Amino acid sequence: MSDGWRMRTRLVHGGAARSAFGETSEALFLTSGFVYASAEEAEARVAARAPGYQYSRIANPTVRMLEERFAALEGAEDCAAVATGMAAVHAALFCRLRAGARVVASAPLFGACQWIVTELLPRYGVESELVPAADTAGFARALERPVDLVLLESPANPTLDLVDIAEVARLASAAGATLVVDNAFATPWLQRPLELGADLAVYSATKLVDGQGRCLGGLIAGATRLLEDTVRPYLRNTGPTLSPFNAWVLLKGLETLGLRVEAQQASARRLAEWLEGHPGVREVRYPGLASHPQAELARRQMKGPGTMIAIRLGGGRERAFAVLNRLRLVKISNNLGDTRSLATHPATTTHAKVPAELRERLGVSEDLIRLSVGLEDLEDLMADLDRALGP
Repeated sequence: MSDGWRMRTRLVHGGAARSAFGETSEALFLTSGFVYASAEEAEARVAARAPGYQYSRIANPTVRMLEERFAALEGAEDCAAVATGMAAVHAALFCRLRAGARVVASAPLFGACQWIVTELLPRYGVESELVPAADTAGFARALERPVDLVLLESPANPTLDLVDIAEVARLASAAGATLVVDNAFATPWLQRPLELGADLAVYSATKLVDGQGRCLGGLIAGATRLLEDTVRPYLRNTGPTLSPFNAWVLLKGLETLGLRVEAQQASARRLAEWLEGHPGVREVRYPGLASHPQAELARRQMKGPGTMIAIRLGGGRERAFAVLNRLRLVKISNNLGDTRSLATHPATTTHAKVPAELRERLGVSEDLIRLSVGLEDLEDLMADLDRALGP
């Protein structure tokens, strides 16, 4: 691949490995295993003395194309693809931790990530501490004690709080901790955590990478040595394998990632500005608004504010449900990043398993709606939301 290619070109041509047939589109190697010309060749491949594939749980040509293309987009040395976004988060944490370790994480987190940090890790003797996303001084205090790994989610799901990634990266490096950043909301198109000092960037490729609500996938990007020494051995032996078919779908999704994100972001920005002045809305959280408490940080570490909006309505769950139930064009779904605009009530879906007291403390209130802006006509979206927000 040419080092001179820009990002849009990399999204189309990166990681292209053509077979002898010279196909235009990437080939789909829908196979579980591979054959060898001899027993000696099988021995050499398994011992990594000879190139080639062994078994699709370990590596697959279609999956490898996705990994190489995404690494080029991320600006990473390498990437590992897995079955889901949560498999990516789980592997990035557990491949680096053992009993007696300590984890510091930003809050809020996606509900399943919250469960891993606060419920699952302690079962294995791993201490965890949550720090409010905007509290950089709190991260400094938390990292004064011995720490093994720091997990950040920025922008956060669903409140769109931001973490100063570069500053926390500096603190984590000084503490000797591995920094993992969940960048699913921004994608590398808008924010590149590795350039800000992160060791690993993790993604739910199910979201904006696919972008059309078709399949699940996860990605872990970072330095080759870190992936080869810790991430890939964990993946090979625990098996959160990405289907070659899903890898092929995600490859095709990457080709249009930039076009989709730019168009959806343009609509999200205008929609957020319009919602901020709507009488049926109490508060709008969007990193592109001057009213966002971390607007300056958003401008500094992101190339754009993204496609997600958080809306507080007032009136609690009853009001939120009434608005959701009046929507016609915008669909109710706990997914996001689709070409279709989607709305969800996080307190009863994505964060339903988080204790109510903790939800409120994290800002996941009963009147909060998360809006993922799609590719529909902006005027149609405004009309649908205006009707739903009305009396």
